[in-house]
Amino acid sequence: MSHIEKKDARPVSFRIVDLFAGPGGLDVAADVLGYQITGIEWDNDACATRSAAGMDTFQGDVRKFSAADFPRAQVLTGGPPCQTFTVAGHGAGRRALDDVLRYIDRLHSAVSADAAEWDDISRTWREISEELEEKAAKAAKIMAEKREVQALRSVERAAIKKFLQERGSSREEIEGILKELRASRERDFEDADLKRLVETYSALGTRLDDVNARLEEQGDERTGLVLQPLWWVIERSRRPGLEPYEAVVLEQVPAVMPVWKKYAKVLATLGYRTRTQLMFTEAFGVPQTRKRAVLMARHGDTAIDKVAETHERYRPRAVPTESSSAARQADTLPYDSEEETSGGRPKEAWVSMEIALKKARSLAPHLPDRPAFTVVSNYGTGGDPGARGRRDHDVPSATITGKVSRNRLVHKGTNTDLPGEFDRFTLAEAGVLQTFPVAYPWRGKDQSQQIGNAVPPRLALHVLRHVLEPDLTDEEASARLEQAVADLETWQPGEPVHVREHGQWEGHPLTGR
Repeated sequence: MSHIEKKDARPVSFRIVDLFAGPGGLDVAADVLGYQITGIEWDNDACATRSAAGMDTFQGDVRKFSAADFPRAQVLTGGPPCQTFTVAGHGAGRRALDDVLRYIDRLHSAVSADAAEWDDISRTWREISEELEEKAAKAAKIMAEKREVQALRSVERAAIKKFLQERGSSREEIEGILKELRASRERDFEDADLKRLVETYSALGTRLDDVNARLEEQGDERTGLVLQPLWWVIERSRRPGLEPYEAVVLEQVPAVMPVWKKYAKVLATLGYRTRTQLMFTEAFGVPQTRKRAVLMARHGDTAIDKVAETHERYRPRAVPTESSSAARQADTLPYDSEEETSGGRPKEAWVSMEIALKKARSLAPHLPDRPAFTVVSNYGTGGDPGARGRRDHDVPSATITGKVSRNRLVHKGTNTDLPGEFDRFTLAEAGVLQTFPVAYPWRGKDQSQQIGNAVPPRLALHVLRHVLEPDLTDEEASARLEQAVADLETWQPGEPVHVREHGQWEGHPLTGR
């Protein structure tokens, strides 16, 4: 039985459509709060996980769907892919961001024009969509060329390696030469055959640089995907026969905050009250440090306050305290007055990996019971690929990424790997550090990537409750969250559900068909 069909005695119920839904981070939070939620997700593997978790799902490209397909949805949520905004170097991320901001301004002008008609608004969207489709087509051709050049370079690199091996070069010598070739194309060789191979390899490197520059200039299709939630809100607000969403919740990486602020101006024109907030996940009970940019909106006159933090923020070298009123350690960062919770209630200490995993083992005894450990990240720090980040077991995890399965677990304070199955987090444990239930049924390929890309469900609990239940008192809200957190930890999947595709509307509660 799908979770969307489940009867629930809780007094609050909303019907939500979730764009770019992933494996179900926001969905499982909505489920334990008693909301009905339907996700749209294109990735086969994420859909396999959603199906096993009983999460109502339509599979496909969000751009093939429209707000009109789900007229009974009351709330819109989503986290559009925005990786292009965080591209380092060469200004690619900045250009992608500026492009999106300009498109938002065009949509804003269309909806705010005097006597704006739906035909005029939809024409503006079609023009933008056509421009984005043209860019995407050009980018696809450049990407095909890039893959071709990369394949040719791999062949030449292998030929150089084979040549050196046949000439009796040691493994260390070969690796040194290949490393130099990656760093510089200026090295010369006396051997004519080797020189020819190196020149071909270097020429392909120059060609690859040119391809990357053209691809960066062109951008990719993800730049346009971030406009989809805004268009859905506009369509529900201005298309004849539809009603505005009661609420909107969107989240992404901090680099997307300028987009959310620009969104907020359009939503204000459409009759929404909005709030943007940079949220620190560990300040909401997530055993992980991660920052998310969140846009919250309600249609009508209900103002949205900041979501109050319930836990202390993590500071390196700090020791978690019993409450915010306790004496702070001398080596912590300066205290930020904006961290105060509403109502003056003391905060809880941040949640460590040790505490989160211990609670998970109480529910799933098969999980590894490790000695004190240090996590050695797969990523470098401070711009040095060799300087791996480290976090001890008794503090929150660093941000969980799609490479979480590559992180090493070593004996605390050493570089000695833990033995056997203890030397890596299991998928269930990685999910727990994202605050998924330990019983969440991960399926499909690249499950680590699914986990890393997901919204932490516990953060979603706070945001959804805050936006959708504004009339609760502080005491009622606290009790509601406490119960929701308990329900989230002990959540169990229902029966697997059939994943629908575009056009399979019959009998679905949000389509009315």
